[in-house]
Amino acid sequence: MTRYVFKMPDLGEGTVAAEIVACYIKPGDAVTEEQLILEVMTEKASVEIPSPVSGRVISIAGEPGTSVPVGADLIVFETGEGQAAAAQAPAAASVQIEQAAQKQTSAAPTPERKQAGSEGSTRIMASPATRRRAREAAIELSAVPGSGPGGRIQRGDLDNFLAQRGTNTAGPAAANAPQVSSTALTGADIEEIPVIGLRRVIAQRMAETMRTVPHFSYVEEIDVTELEALRQHLNAKQEKGTPALTYLPFLALALARVLPKFPQCNAHHDAARNVIVRHRALHLGIATQTPDGLKVPVVRNVEQRSLTDVATEIRRVSEAARTNKAKRDELSGSTLTLTSLGKLGGIASTPIINAPEVSIIGVNKAVDRPMVHRGSVVVRRMMNVSGSFDHRFVDGHDAASMIQALKECLEHPALIFAGL
Repeated sequence: MTRYVFKMPDLGEGTVAAEIVACYIKPGDAVTEEQLILEVMTEKASVEIPSPVSGRVISIAGEPGTSVPVGADLIVFETGEGQAAAAQAPAAASVQIEQAAQKQTSAAPTPERKQAGSEGSTRIMASPATRRRAREAAIELSAVPGSGPGGRIQRGDLDNFLAQRGTNTAGPAAANAPQVSSTALTGADIEEIPVIGLRRVIAQRMAETMRTVPHFSYVEEIDVTELEALRQHLNAKQEKGTPALTYLPFLALALARVLPKFPQCNAHHDAARNVIVRHRALHLGIATQTPDGLKVPVVRNVEQRSLTDVATEIRRVSEAARTNKAKRDELSGSTLTLTSLGKLGGIASTPIINAPEVSIIGVNKAVDRPMVHRGSVVVRRMMNVSGSFDHRFVDGHDAASMIQALKECLEHPALIFAGL
C-alpha cells in the first residue's frame, strides 16, 4: 500500500490560500479517481476538486471554514497502485482543477456536481443550497426527481420530496450524512451557522466598506404616476407570455441619462493609486439575492441599450447569478449599483456602497397615497429613492442634484427617451 499526499493546488491569479467550503468525504471513505471530494473558495472563485487517485482517505487538513495555504498538505490517501500511479496523479489533477477554475464564476459555486460516495460518477445537477439542505435532512439527491433543465433538482423539488416523506428540514444531519453540514445544533433553542464561503466574503467586504468609506444617504420622494401609466401601457402591448416591465429598466435608462452631468457619481476609487476613475459608460450593477448570498451581476453600457434590451439583460444576468451560471466577467466591473427589495422596499433605506464604487441607488416600494397635486388632493403613485454616496469624493450638493435630476426624469418619463 502507498500513501499519497495531495496538496492544496495553485488556483491561479495570485492565490496564496483557499478556504474549504464543502467536504464530500471523511477519513476512512473509499474514493475513486475523479470523484468530487472538496469544494474550495478563493477571493475570486469557487472550485470543485476531484480526487487525484483511487484509494482510502486517511486524513483531511480541515473542515469547512478552514483556510489552507497553497502547497500545504490537503488530503492524505492510501492507494494500492504503487508509486508510479501516484506520481502520475498530480499532473492529471492539476489539469482538471485548472479547467474547473476557468469555468467557475466569481465567488459563485457551480450548479452541477458529481455526488460523492455511492453515486460515483452519476451527474446530479443541483445548487449548493439545495445540496446542503438535502445533506442536513439525510436525503440522497439521486432519489429526488428534478424538474429543472436537464433534470436539475430545484428547491421546490426537494421541498415536495421532503413533504412527501414527512421530513423535518430544519433538523440536524443524520449521523451517517457526509461531513458537510453548515449547521450544528448546540442546544434545543440554539443553532450555530459557520460563516464560510460566499457569506464570509460578503461579511468581510461589507465590514471593510463600512470601516473605510464615510457613507451619507439622501432620500427623495418621487411621483411615478406618469411612469406607472407608461409602464402599464407598454406591458399591455407586449406579446402574451413576455415578462412584464418593472421599474428597474426605466430607472437604469434614467440614470444613464443624468449621470453624464454628474460624472463624480459614476466612478471608482482606486485606493492603491489614490485616484478617482470616472466612467463615461454606465455599467450598472444589479444587486441580486441568491441562495448563496448577495451577488451583483452587471448590465454593461446601459446608455447604448433600448428599454426592452435593458429589461431583458437585467432579467438574464439576475437569473444567471441566482442559478450560478453567471460568468466571472458578468459579476465584476460595475460602475454604479442599483438595489431594490421590490414589494419589500419599505419607506427608505441606507444601502451600503459596493466598493470601489462611490454611489449606490436604492429603490423603495411604490404605493398609492393622497397627495396635493395642482391644488387638489388626489391619489398619486409615490416611490422613494434612497442614494448612498462616498462623502470623500461626492459632495452633498452633487449627490442631491443628481437625485433631483433623476426625479425629474422619472416624474416626466418622456425625458428618459428625449435627446434633451
